[in-house]
Amino acid sequence: MASYEELQLRIRARPRTWAVTGVAGFIGSHLLENLLKLEQRVIGLDNFSSGNRGNLAQVKDAVTDRQWRNFRFIEGDIHSLDTCRQACRGAEFALHHAALGSVPLSITDPIAAHDSNATGFLNMLVAAHGAGLSRFVYAGSSATYGDHPGRAKIESEIGQPLSPYAVTKYVNELYAGIFARCYGFRTIGLRYFNVYGPRQDPNGAYAAVIPTWIAGMIRNEPVYINGDGATTRDFCYVDNVVQANLLAALVDDPAAVNQVYNIAVNETTTLNELFEAIRSLLEPRYPHLRDFRAIYRGFRAGDVPFSLGDIDKARRLLGYRPAWRIRQGLERTIDWYVAKLAPPRSIEGGEPVPEAALS
Repeated sequence: MASYEELQLRIRARPRTWAVTGVAGFIGSHLLENLLKLEQRVIGLDNFSSGNRGNLAQVKDAVTDRQWRNFRFIEGDIHSLDTCRQACRGAEFALHHAALGSVPLSITDPIAAHDSNATGFLNMLVAAHGAGLSRFVYAGSSATYGDHPGRAKIESEIGQPLSPYAVTKYVNELYAGIFARCYGFRTIGLRYFNVYGPRQDPNGAYAAVIPTWIAGMIRNEPVYINGDGATTRDFCYVDNVVQANLLAALVDDPAAVNQVYNIAVNETTTLNELFEAIRSLLEPRYPHLRDFRAIYRGFRAGDVPFSLGDIDKARRLLGYRPAWRIRQGLERTIDWYVAKLAPPRSIEGGEPVPEAALS
């Protein structure tokens, strides 16, 4: 099995065309940047419901003009089958990341979550299969494990879902399995565990915990911990996710295809530990954080108390080796937010909201 470094050389040596949905989003823009730097052609699809144009601008700044010309952008929505077909036309691989990716938002608006995450997913499957793509890699979620009591989550064992979002992500896996059985279409699902990194939006009612806390500390605003702080998560830096997508798209082993995989680091961090790690990394630059304390409040509906991803299956079948641990990833992430949030108030001018989403 080739290493990730060898795989990147192999990708660079043969330009292909990749369809990336949610390309202006946090993860999608990192996929775009890495593919362009590997001399690939990318067809990107986004409707800017959660992604933003600033992410695409940052990718443009990070690559050469020649590499940027290999990117074709479609502003559109996965609710439209015709738009999905347009995005897949001429592509060899699809990396599907367009979704409403929030547990709390799905509880507030389950119909919108279903429309994007289930109906939109099916549209992309139909379009990708119809276009004859070699592989369809899609973003799953650790939310699929629901109330499963085991602390280390194993792909073959899931519980009852705890949110509409979790239901939609499980439906994705069921549809992918059906397309494998009925049509021989090759898919791979990646169950992400709390991905973080540069470009993750710190603003809004459903912002993830790491960017929300970093922004709150920089701005000396209240930072809230839901529960007692003993809740654990397996935080996964975004470069690990990029690695997993490329490995999944090009893995040769037939046994590795039509599977789902945990994409995590296999390390747990409590919210209390996360808070202190972020505070201590920021304190040298922001003296007001010396005595900064979190504000504790009640647990939130839909959150699971413990989350740890067993990554043995991804190691064995994909060759996945997460290169970024929590401390390394936080250091790089914090550097980015310091540059973007200070002195400006925010990435796009919005005010922060202290509610932080764990999923």
